[in-house]
Amino acid sequence: MLLRLQDVTKTYPGAEAPVLRGISFDLDAGGMLALTGESGSGKSTLLHLIGGLDTADHGLVEVDDTDLTPLNDSGRAALRRGAVGVIFQQFNLIPSLTVAANIAFQARLAGRHDRARDRILAQRLGLEDHLHKYPEQLSGGQQQRVAIARTLSPQPKLVLADEPTGNLDEATADTVLTLLRDLVAETGAGLILVTHSERLATRLPRRLHLRAGQLA
Repeated sequence: MLLRLQDVTKTYPGAEAPVLRGISFDLDAGGMLALTGESGSGKSTLLHLIGGLDTADHGLVEVDDTDLTPLNDSGRAALRRGAVGVIFQQFNLIPSLTVAANIAFQARLAGRHDRARDRILAQRLGLEDHLHKYPEQLSGGQQQRVAIARTLSPQPKLVLADEPTGNLDEATADTVLTLLRDLVAETGAGLILVTHSERLATRLPRRLHLRAGQLA
């Protein structure tokens, strides 16, 4: 089992009600699911807990047999460098680095940079002619492809994608999601896709829906 959540709750300071209320589910290695729900339902919060970007108040969050609860900030950062890769709606590329350097960035931090793998990713994602460019010279769809390549370069076991196509038009979103899904499948990694799009959610084999902090 790649991911296990048991009775996970989260309340932000000053909030009147928990944002997550007793969330439990599992994900096997290679499993893919779409996480849907209205704005404010807790989707991004849940993804942040799984990725170690935030901590749960109660319950178990276990990734690749590692319990995230006792980890400090550096321990959770090490998890993101190794087992977990995160793709955000905002591309978060480093503007002073070329496309090639952006792709290699995460893998270099993890100590697992492989130039040959980066070349393959660039080719598969249609970036081979843009490696010398800087993010500002790319379209939104191209920047998101760079973000995907950067996340996949260190070969994480679990990929978390938080509205990765939210800034893209429908046709580009479909292309980017297809590339992401296929590349993740080839590595055997798991994928959790947060999306508000019913259309995109149907592209993955499993779906969970959040409503008011609970799985509906």
